[in-house]
Amino acid sequence: ISLMFFSIFFLYNKHHIGNDSTIAEWIINYKGGFTKRGLIGEISIFFSTLFSISLRETIFYLQVLLVGIYFICILYFLKEVIINRLILLSIFTPIFILYPIAEIEVLARKEIFIFIFLIIYIFIPKDEKIFQNIYKTVFLLIGVLIWEPIIFFFPFWLAIDIIKNNYQKIDINFLKNLIYYFPSLAVGFYIAINPMSSTEHSLMSEFLKSNFNENCYGACALLKSKSTVYDNMIDTIRLLTLEVFIRYIFIIIIGFGPVILLLKSFKFSNNKYYLFKFYKNLFFPFLIILSPVLVLFLMGVDWGRWVNISYTFSVLFYFSLYKKNIIKFNNKLFKNSFILLLDNKKFFIIFFIIFCFGWNPKTTYTGDVGSKPGYQIPRKALKIIYYKYIKNNY
Repeated sequence: ISLMFFSIFFLYNKHHIGNDSTIAEWIINYKGGFTKRGLIGEISIFFSTLFSISLRETIFYLQVLLVGIYFICILYFLKEVIINRLILLSIFTPIFILYPIAEIEVLARKEIFIFIFLIIYIFIPKDEKIFQNIYKTVFLLIGVLIWEPIIFFFPFWLAIDIIKNNYQKIDINFLKNLIYYFPSLAVGFYIAINPMSSTEHSLMSEFLKSNFNENCYGACALLKSKSTVYDNMIDTIRLLTLEVFIRYIFIIIIGFGPVILLLKSFKFSNNKYYLFKFYKNLFFPFLIILSPVLVLFLMGVDWGRWVNISYTFSVLFYFSLYKKNIIKFNNKLFKNSFILLLDNKKFFIIFFIIFCFGWNPKTTYTGDVGSKPGYQIPRKALKIIYYKYIKNNY
């Protein structure tokens, strides 16, 4: 409830700001020709025209609806999880559901569609194979049209398929399953090799200006200046420093810490799952599944976002196995010194506050680590209320 309140509050107060990062991504459309991430812009333009309201208002309403669906999905997804203190830390780590509220320029970015798609897919019963295949074919394709880096997270879908369908080896059934990924992969490849031309970009920009008085800025403008994978990689590598690299190693180790301990403290209930049967716990299979995301870190400077997205996929995948009793405690691994410290109530409360509400990564890797989001989030909201709604009226 708190996260939903702050989400609506910040979305409302930033949706009219001329340089808002989220709006810049949502206004991308197909009026100049087919381009990446244009589907949601087309939908927003359609509803804006249909209801005769401004484009930014339309986007705000859609974002609130989307964030509401996401939190409901998360709440429903986690409600059957047996909570212990380590799992509590894995949920409230500052790189998961708290992160977009702490870094509001990440709030309601397009990856939230992908999170919802994954949660719904996890809920599809394993005996509904036809529905699974239709869902993958349609919604992974839609996912690519919304946010094409979803392709780097396809291994999570594939791992869920392996477990849902009990694939024990590479056979004809396993290969048939890969067919349903081909439409989205083909579109993703087409997008990568056919960036928007300057003429097409100008047409899209002119449409936004003449019809909605919107400038094409931020992510929308980058379709022209950084239209190829190569352009993005060159700029990312150029700004990368040893300090940034070391900082994010610590951010990942600390932020992923609870899930890493959980992955190392659980094992499969049986050894029938292909690719997983050779491992004593989930840690190394998890690294294999997550490895394609390294390419995403080379393609953009939004490393805080990439960490948040990677963690969200990881924790949803982990809990999907935990809820279905596919994994179980390995008691020997679970009895390490740190986890035993969590049994001390006073220590846990202090550690929980510091770990969950004491820090957060910034959106881009050029920014330092943010501090005290548990304090800064309500403080920011109160400042907006005071200066915008109270002081100006008296």
